[in-house]
Amino acid sequence: EVQLAESGGGLVQAGGSLRLSCEGSGFTFDDYAIGWFRQAPGKGREGISCISTSNDKASYADSMKDRFTISRDNRKNTVNLQMNSLKPEDTAVYYCYVRFGGQNYWGQGTQVTVSS
Repeated sequence: EVQLAESGGGLVQAGGSLRLSCEGSGFTFDDYAIGWFRQAPGKGREGISCISTSNDKASYADSMKDRFTISRDNRKNTVNLQMNSLKPEDTAVYYCYVRFGGQNYWGQGTQVTVSS
């Protein structure tokens, strides 16, 4: 069974940093690109970043590319999202994502709250 589990969310002051992690299981982790999305209250799900299988290609939403960094450790089946210079508008539930076997899989999400 494909599973994704996010961790690392919490409450942080504006300007602070958080590091989110996504651990995958039930599939050959090395073979799949992994993405991060977020959903703020009352808004739709927003793409943040995606990383290729071999860690050599990453893409970011324009509004986050100067503050967020995605990386992966295939030995630990983990993708990390380092978030710096956080703003109150970054408050959201953050999800990781994989498309496997023609289906979309999401983790349960981790809450990030940035206070002003």
